[in-house]
Amino acid sequence: MAYDLEEQEQLAAIKAWWAQYGKLIMVAVVAGLLVMGGIRGWYYYKNSQAAAAAALFGQLQSAERASDHKKVRDIATQMVDQYGSTPYAALAALSGAKSDFDTGDLPAARARLQWVMDNAKEDEARDVARLRLARVLLDEKKPDEALKLLETKHGESFSGLYADVKGDVLMAQGKRGEARAAYQAALDRSDAASPLRQIIQLKLDAVGDAK
Repeated sequence: MAYDLEEQEQLAAIKAWWAQYGKLIMVAVVAGLLVMGGIRGWYYYKNSQAAAAAALFGQLQSAERASDHKKVRDIATQMVDQYGSTPYAALAALSGAKSDFDTGDLPAARARLQWVMDNAKEDEARDVARLRLARVLLDEKKPDEALKLLETKHGESFSGLYADVKGDVLMAQGKRGEARAAYQAALDRSDAASPLRQIIQLKLDAVGDAK
């Protein structure tokens, strides 16, 4: 009997506690389930976005191989608009900028490269965009702006490439001595097996012993 009374008291206490806190607990449980579902939904969304972007980027690469500049530019624009948060968008924008440059649309190339610099999460993508933008600015006869870009901090693996383009800019400004120093730095920092070394050496030979 004592056991029965104790059990009844426990049940009564549980009922009273549930009456006071039950709704709050249910709300917390439902909220927790919603959060878990939201997280899973978010991961599913991100994965589906990445998969769709990857498929579209494959189409862009096919267009590049076919030298279909219009299709490359159209897909690059679509990827930036629809999948701008994925790494593929930066790669697509770089490809679109190359097609713009190859077809002489320098303002469009500059805009795409600026987007990569402002939005890409990968340092390497930003380094590539900055390097290519410097070349665009050089073609637009804006060497001072190009040099400013090339002096921006970048990854060590890009040092040779940056120095090479810097030499081109300095040559365009008539600064042959500084250009030679830049080309020498590019040669020193380039990989021994890189075909770029031959091009840099040709530039050095062309500059001569300029001071």
